[in-house]
Amino acid sequence: MKSLFFGGIHPADRKELSASAQLQPVNRPKQVVIPMSQHIGNPCTPMVAVGDLVKKGQKIGDGEGLCVPVHSSVSGKVIAIEPRRHPNGRDVLSVVIEKDVTNVPEVKAYEDYSKLSDDEIIDIIREAGIVGMGGATFATNIKAASSMEKVNTLIANACECEPYITADDMLLRTYPQQVIEGMKIICQILDPERVVLAVEANKKAAIEVLKKELEGESKIELMVLPTRYPQGAEKQLVQTVTGKEIAPGQLPASVGAAVFNVATYAFTYRAVCKGRAVTERIVTVSGEAVNNPGNFTTRIGTNFADLVEAAGGLKEDTWKVIVGGPMMGFAQEDLSACTVKGTNSILCLTQAQNGESKEEVTCIRCGECLKVCPMNLQPLYLYAYEKKEDVAALNRLNVLDCIECGCCSYACPGKLPLVERFRNGKRLVKEGNK
Repeated sequence: MKSLFFGGIHPADRKELSASAQLQPVNRPKQVVIPMSQHIGNPCTPMVAVGDLVKKGQKIGDGEGLCVPVHSSVSGKVIAIEPRRHPNGRDVLSVVIEKDVTNVPEVKAYEDYSKLSDDEIIDIIREAGIVGMGGATFATNIKAASSMEKVNTLIANACECEPYITADDMLLRTYPQQVIEGMKIICQILDPERVVLAVEANKKAAIEVLKKELEGESKIELMVLPTRYPQGAEKQLVQTVTGKEIAPGQLPASVGAAVFNVATYAFTYRAVCKGRAVTERIVTVSGEAVNNPGNFTTRIGTNFADLVEAAGGLKEDTWKVIVGGPMMGFAQEDLSACTVKGTNSILCLTQAQNGESKEEVTCIRCGECLKVCPMNLQPLYLYAYEKKEDVAALNRLNVLDCIECGCCSYACPGKLPLVERFRNGKRLVKEGNK
C-alpha cells in the first residue's frame, strides 16, 4: 500500500510540449568534448594524448576510488586535453575529439548473463561507466555492490517528476524491454523479495506500454503513483513504495530498499548484453523559448548549442536556458557546455516567465516553506542561520539532509533564493566538519 511522503508540491508539469514528439537523433557532431568528471567522486585521469586516434566506446579516462571511467562517443582524433566549460558552470579537464574516422571497437557481450557471477556483472557495469542516469550520477557499481544482502525491495524510478522533462518517458515508450531486462540483471545481483517499477500517473502512454511488456512477468510489479513533486527523490520514493521512512543521514539500504533510475537499468542491459559503454543518452529540449521541443538521442560531449539548434533554435524573447528542470537545474551562462551522463534536459524559458525580483526581499515567516519541504526540515530557520553563518545551528537543523528540490523556493511568496542559500549552508557545514 502506498504511503505518501510529507510535503511536496503540484506545479504544472508542461510535459505536453515534448511528450508527443518522436525520438530523433542529433546530427553527429564534428567535435565532442568529454569531461573527465561526469560523476560524484574523483575525476578521471586522461588515458590518451593529443594526436591519438580513438574509437567510439573506447575508454579514455579512469581513476581510483569513487570513480568510473569515461569513454569516447565518436571515433576520431584527440585534438586537445584542456579545461572546458561543464554544465555545472565550472571549467573541467576535458578530452576534445574531432571526428575523422569510423573505426568500431570490439565489444564483449553476454546475452546469457545468468552464467555471470555477481562480481563479473558489477565489473562490467563499472567498465561501461554507468552512473545514476537520472541526474544523481553516483557510481552504479558501488551502489549495487553496497546493497548486496541488504535489500528486500528493488525499485525502478520512472517518476521523472520535474516539470517539462520527458526523457525517461520516451525511453520507456521506445525501449521498455531494455529497462525490464536491466532490472532482471540487477535482480540477479541483489536477489530482492519485491521488485517495483514506479511510474507517475501522468505518463499514460508509457504505462500502457509497460503493462503490455510486463504481461507474464510475475516478479515485477508496476506501481502507478499519483503525480507529485519531488516523488522521484530517492527517500521520498522509498517511503511511497514501502511505507518506510529513511532516518536523517541514512540511505535506502537502511530500510532494505535500493533505487535505480530506469535509464540506469537500460544502460546496464546495454553494457552486459550488448557490450556498450555510456556514449549517448536521451535529452529533452523543451520550454516556451525553443521553437520545436522534443526528445533527442544525443552523444555525450555534444554541445548545448547543437542540441538547441536540433530543436529549432531559440526564440527572440528567450530569458534563460537551464540544464535540468526548472526546480533543480542550473542556468547556463552560454551554450558552450556539453552533454554529460547526467544531462537529461535543456530547458529554455521566455522573458514572460522571469519571476526574479530586483528588489531586496525579506522573510516574512509565513511558514509556507515548512508545509512543502519533503524532508520535513525548517527552511525559514535554515535561511536565517545561513545568513549568520551559524554552522552549529545549521548542523542541528540537518541542513545536509536538504535535497535541493526547490519546493521551498516555489512556495515562498517572496521568492527568496532559499536553495542557493542552503547549498552554501551545506558547504559551510562540510568545511566545518573537516
